[in-house]
Amino acid sequence: MPKMKTHKGTAKRFRTTGSGKIMRGKAYKSHILTKKSQKRKRNFRKEAVLKDADVKVVKKNLGKA
Repeated sequence: MPKMKTHKGTAKRFRTTGSGKIMRGKAYKSHILTKKSQKRKRNFRKEAVLKDADVKVVKKNLGKA
């Protein structure tokens, strides 16, 4: 059986923590920033943990499953 190839689009968007959780960047931070509050824009910088429903697909695309 050949090795799983990493899906490069997925690899650029997600990263794995040491404990195996998948981290993602947040959406809505790239344009039309004038109407968004400073607090909201600051929170866009932080990464978020991926929801359980999406983990299986992302891990498969990263070649981890």
